[in-house]
Amino acid sequence: MIARFDVAVIGLGAMGSAALAFLAARGVKAIGIDAYFPAHAMSSSHGDSRLIRLGYFEDPSYVPLLQRAYRNWRALETSLRADILTITGVLQIGPPDSKIVSGTRTSCRLHGLAHEELDAAEMARRFPAFQLDDGEVAILDPQGGYLRPEAAVMGYIKLAAESGAMLHFGEKVMALDPGDGGVTISSASGRYHAKKVVIATGSWIAELVPHLKSHATPIRQVVAWYQPKDGFVAEPQRMPCFLRDEGAEGSYFGFPAIGTDGIKLGRHAHFREPIDPNEPNPPINDQDTALLDGFASRRLPAAAGLRVRAASCRYTMLPSEDFLFDLLPGQPNIVVASPCSGHGFKFTSVVGEILSDLALDGGTALEIAAFSFDALERHRHWRSVGVK
Repeated sequence: MIARFDVAVIGLGAMGSAALAFLAARGVKAIGIDAYFPAHAMSSSHGDSRLIRLGYFEDPSYVPLLQRAYRNWRALETSLRADILTITGVLQIGPPDSKIVSGTRTSCRLHGLAHEELDAAEMARRFPAFQLDDGEVAILDPQGGYLRPEAAVMGYIKLAAESGAMLHFGEKVMALDPGDGGVTISSASGRYHAKKVVIATGSWIAELVPHLKSHATPIRQVVAWYQPKDGFVAEPQRMPCFLRDEGAEGSYFGFPAIGTDGIKLGRHAHFREPIDPNEPNPPINDQDTALLDGFASRRLPAAAGLRVRAASCRYTMLPSEDFLFDLLPGQPNIVVASPCSGHGFKFTSVVGEILSDLALDGGTALEIAAFSFDALERHRHWRSVGVK
């Protein structure tokens, strides 16, 4: 006999595990299915740290969701009796009119967020790890910090199980067959029926949502860790997490010495090299290390010393670099949770709530209109006519 559920969540990375926990907490009969295992190396939900910040330079419309995410992260910590979110502050550095600095300033002012704008002299006094050029500034978001991704994913899976959700790992879903009464799910191990399905499969999203084949692009991301030259200046209270706008070279991110490997650095989207999601993450090469070593020596001369290791992982990018949370067009029983273009992990705790709302209520009171299939198509249209 085919097993029946109210909701099935396919993919148990960050977004899927959170969705399953929220669903199970609402008392529905739920199952979570993942082709691999929690926080595995081919996911985007591992790697010891992820930035979180309130002064969101990308667009002020993200800020209310972030405020809800902070509340939900603290609730998760209370439920687990564990530390997930650590506040260090986040510095957002660059020329005053750069995208990161001006966008952060706009979000902070629009939403009344606490922030400080620091010039090069003040930065040298307070945060000596950083090297600023003449005329550069930094905006300090005092509520920023970092999350522990593995602890978050495993925590949500634990809560889902405790609330009665069924968990199937190492089981790849091969096909979905929507019908009037729900969706039949065929996996490598069996078949299930669910009234609603949430698809949160990360870099594999287009396998079950062919509509996204021309939109969702998995790319290679590289990060490296450096032992600090001066351990004193690299401690979290003296070296906040940071973003740095390097103009045409893109943007970099980094973390203080929060683990034994030291300072962690990366460039957002790295070289934007597409990858096959079904292949292992590509190895590190000399071009990767030269890029990050050069940034470390140029911008963190007092802090970043010997590189001790580097690793490749993956982002999955949408053309606008925004998110996608919506019902699949023409299929009201299927909810799609896109990969989040390399900046979504911090939203995990509110995305779980959003996906639960979409699956059970068909909508949500949280503001997600900018993350719909309609918005994705509008962006594609304007790109096709040359308008950014």
